[in-house]
Amino acid sequence: MSYLLWTLSALAGFLIIATLLPWLKSPAWWVRIWDFPRLQLALLSLLGSIVTAISAVTGHWEWGLQLVFFITLLYQAWWILPYTPFYKREVMSASPGADRPHLRVIACNVLTSNRNTRALIDLVQEHRPDVLVTLETDAWWQQQLLPLEKDYPYRIACPLDNLYGMHVYSRLKLSDEEITYLVEPDVPSIHASVHVTDSLVVRMHFLHPAPPSPTENEESTERDVELLLIAKSLQEEKGPVIVTGDLNDVAWSPTTRMFRKISRLLDPRVGRGMYNSFHANYFFARWPLDHFFHSDHFQVVEVARLPSIDSDHFPVLLEVQYHPANADLQEGLEVKAEDQRETAEMLAEEGADVGEVPRPKSKG
Repeated sequence: MSYLLWTLSALAGFLIIATLLPWLKSPAWWVRIWDFPRLQLALLSLLGSIVTAISAVTGHWEWGLQLVFFITLLYQAWWILPYTPFYKREVMSASPGADRPHLRVIACNVLTSNRNTRALIDLVQEHRPDVLVTLETDAWWQQQLLPLEKDYPYRIACPLDNLYGMHVYSRLKLSDEEITYLVEPDVPSIHASVHVTDSLVVRMHFLHPAPPSPTENEESTERDVELLLIAKSLQEEKGPVIVTGDLNDVAWSPTTRMFRKISRLLDPRVGRGMYNSFHANYFFARWPLDHFFHSDHFQVVEVARLPSIDSDHFPVLLEVQYHPANADLQEGLEVKAEDQRETAEMLAEEGADVGEVPRPKSKG
């Protein structure tokens, strides 16, 4: 067997394992991690197929390898296809010039050790969001961002030195502010009502659950429970909602899909693009970890990945326009009885109480 055939066979074996592991539905980090690089796995499958086709590999080996590469490519592409322009948009684009309220939000994981605070301040001054949420901000970052306070009179501060500090800066009035530790005693989330106008109040949740990894949590359970707690708390919400933050999960994962089903929130990236926000330093290992989800009260004005501020995450921006009559125009993932049962069983098994999730008021 030639060196090339050995290499292609090893690649095919790796792709089979990486594709099948998530089927285990295990919360172990070494299983859940394969939810992330589906684009990279699809590209490896395509590369393997091309090399096989132009190489001297023939006969049963060629057909066997091509079958593996085709199946893994098709399967991985199925997960990521909604996050390409080739898929129907889940959220409509707002009509330009419509006289309706807008809300502009930036979410930015700054990387605690990053010292380029000027880049973030300049970015905020350029894009002028109504609400800014910063993640991984400690007391040092809070001090460095004092220049923002002139334009952002409403603030919620939770400085921590454990990579889970959070700050919310708002031009708009905030109410019902609350900092909670829903699942882990050192991992906060922030909840508040944002008063866009006198008649439009948006319920917002800012999240940063810990990821499944050998250096954080060995399982994804804590992250999954926090996301599903928020989703469950939103099931009966009739008013406008936005959830944002670094969820340490990719947009197409089973957990995030379940979050969307249970919460009934929409993903403005569907049909537009991935907007890969992590890892900013490695173009070949990027996926969408920083998210915006919103109720069908809104249409999209702009969704964007912003320039680097020397963090390992790119900042992300969402601007939406209030458009309350979207019920028959926009449709997210369908929730089934099985989804409700699976969510209830997980929360019950972990002793998670949805009653502990803050419920900021909304109006619209």
